[in-house]
Amino acid sequence: MTELRPARILAIETSCDETACAIVENGRALLSSVVASQMEIHARYGGVYPEVASRQHVLSVVPVVEQALAQAHLTLKDIDAIAVTQGPGLAGSLVVGMNMAKGLALGAGLPLVGVNHLEGHLYSAWVYEAGDNAPPEPQFPLMALLVSGGHTELNLMTEHLTYQRLGATLDDAAGEAFDKVARLLELGYPGGPAIQSAAEEGDAGRFNFPRAWLDGTYDFSFSGLKTAVLYETRELKKRSGHLPAHDLAASFQKAVVDVLFKKTMDAAREFGAKEILVAGGVSANRALRQAFRAQGEFPVHIPPLSLCTDNAAMIASAGYYRFALGHVSDLDIDVLPTWNLSQAA
Repeated sequence: MTELRPARILAIETSCDETACAIVENGRALLSSVVASQMEIHARYGGVYPEVASRQHVLSVVPVVEQALAQAHLTLKDIDAIAVTQGPGLAGSLVVGMNMAKGLALGAGLPLVGVNHLEGHLYSAWVYEAGDNAPPEPQFPLMALLVSGGHTELNLMTEHLTYQRLGATLDDAAGEAFDKVARLLELGYPGGPAIQSAAEEGDAGRFNFPRAWLDGTYDFSFSGLKTAVLYETRELKKRSGHLPAHDLAASFQKAVVDVLFKKTMDAAREFGAKEILVAGGVSANRALRQAFRAQGEFPVHIPPLSLCTDNAAMIASAGYYRFALGHVSDLDIDVLPTWNLSQAA
């Protein structure tokens, strides 16, 4: 394996509604991480309002960067490169982070590295708090399940920055399904934590919701499951006017976790993976984490809860490996709102 040079990376993440900056050393040791959340602002809309998100990024991005540097007791003179989320994401939000990163890189004379947001989620599994004992690095070949609000896919990682996509969602991503079902059950936003909280008091066996196995593929589909919950809620309201939201949430959550877990395990066996990685916002789900940690067949890497949702530490980690392996961007790079992970390899 190529020996990687040491470097401190400052990264900016503004792909959706979180304004974040972090500094990571050598791709793993987290020196600082600051996230300005807009969750309360968007909760009134039941989802992210793109124009509002971009305006909030404009207000937050400079203070967030300043705070990350202060938290790490560093200045830009101590930084080796600037990493930034290039895509996918909301175009207006991405532009704010990109322009900030370009300004820092140009002003400080530092290299600029564009990072795929999905790649960042995968590299969140490499990050640990500076000062803690470093956990073992994920080992290749690695079966990586990426589950977030907008993406659900299985990728085989054979080495750094090398991905073979084995399957992806054909319709709703897992996180999107959580949000939509949470609205159906009137549990609020964001849907993932709301479903998990309700499910903990429910009976997961009460409703036998469908699993879209899509035999012969490693693709996913959650649209039919979402529709099944919709029909069930309509029927229940007709019969009694009451929704057993806890049982519905638990049964829905189990249907999602069953499919994610089985397909990942089957793919890991078929492709000879040494270990499994689970990342993305939905990897914060307690039932999903428990399912993978309970199996003893493969070592599993799941980021801490603070790194499951959007953050800049994961962008800094991925940015480090891109920088160390010579993948430096030009200052005229543009945002790529629909950038696929397979295109980032």
